Amino acid sequence: MNLTTTLALLERHLADPGSGWSMGSFGAIAEFRHDPGEAARTEPLGRATDRGGIRLSLPPELQPVACETLSPRAGRWGQALMMCLPTEAAAMSRRAVLTELGPDRDALRPEDRGAVLFDMGLAQPQVDFCIRTADPALLARLRAAAGQSLMTPDNPAMAAILRAHPHRVALTRLGRIEVFQKIGGPDTGGVSPPGPHTHVLPRLLRGGRTHSANQAIPPGLVPCAGLHPPSPFSDGEGHEKPYDPEAARAWAWLYDRFGPADLVLLKAELMQHLRAGVAPEVLILPEGRDQRRTLRVGLRQAAREGGVDADLLARWSLMHDGGVEAPEDTPERLGH
Repeated sequence: MNLTTTLALLERHLADPGSGWSMGSFGAIAEFRHDPGEAARTEPLGRATDRGGIRLSLPPELQPVACETLSPRAGRWGQALMMCLPTEAAAMSRRAVLTELGPDRDALRPEDRGAVLFDMGLAQPQVDFCIRTADPALLARLRAAAGQSLMTPDNPAMAAILRAHPHRVALTRLGRIEVFQKIGGPDTGGVSPPGPHTHVLPRLLRGGRTHSANQAIPPGLVPCAGLHPPSPFSDGEGHEKPYDPEAARAWAWLYDRFGPADLVLLKAELMQHLRAGVAPEVLILPEGRDQRRTLRVGLRQAAREGGVDADLLARWSLMHDGGVEAPEDTPERLGH
């Protein structure tokens, strides 16, 4: 896909309230989406609402990879077009301590450009996960804690952050996502607010991974941003909706073009078997986690699409879609 086509694709999804976006790593992620009719400031490859915003950039090394994951809920799957860069091109600062970066002159909204940006010091390979504030009391607390890890149990700065709800800013080589809403916690009933929000999960951060093992990202690539197109069966908050065949076809188009070639071929072969009425016993269970996941997702998609003998599909699903894949992703709702 050439640059002009890629630009048109991304702009179309930026304008679509059914699409969501993410930037981050395995354990620290920022998400953006907007509601139908929600007022937004627009710029090329950028949107900002009163709740959050996104700005994308497209370096020449960009490699989109379409990923499908299993949902723990029967008959569902996750889908995302992960915007990847080679490992070296994806690298960010990896600061390991709270660090003041100065006024955020690149903020999406002019009124935020005088506020001060602090790198939280999460030391993630492909994202500088930051907070931004102009609040004098919080600034004083953060400056007193600069040069220390926010993850130490006796550091009062983290508690101050949770009380003050500063903006969160995820910076990658593909742009930024900003979240203006409250941090999910005691002030929000323990849940993240609908729409733009963030997750920072120390347990997952300790794994030191760039992405979930449930995503089939080719070796040597690192996902720096994610496009989460409209799901055919749920909205952005994960609520069930009537099945949308058009959304399913739109995702299939993306997957055929940007999915790993061996997995795209495996799914095509599966569909040929199903349509030809071939018994499931003829297929040797593929070796490899990605291959087994692809087979299971393909069976779930075939069940949604119809056109396959129900008894035959039930036999295939009984043989090849048993068990539940470990849900090790951060608790994002996008695409599920």
